Amino acid sequence: MRKRFLIAVAALLPLVAAGCGEKPTVTVYKQGKYQGKPDTQPWDSSQSPTSQPNQWQKGDKGAWEKALKARTLGQNEYERIIAH
Repeated sequence: MRKRFLIAVAALLPLVAAGCGEKPTVTVYKQGKYQGKPDTQPWDSSQSPTSQPNQWQKGDKGAWEKALKARTLGQNEYERIIAH
């Protein structure tokens, strides 16, 4: 009986000890330093928001908004039926 108890304790001891050795991982941030990718305005992208290329030039916010609105209306079934 005592031998079984010692074997059980000996088997569980490494498992208990392994759980105590885990260190928490903490992200260290530098004050005032942004370490991520800088964001750009969507109209400064070289990709068109629609499937039709050349609807707007890079940096033209008004044309970008117009192209995006046209894309949105094209996805609206009610507007598509009424317009055609």
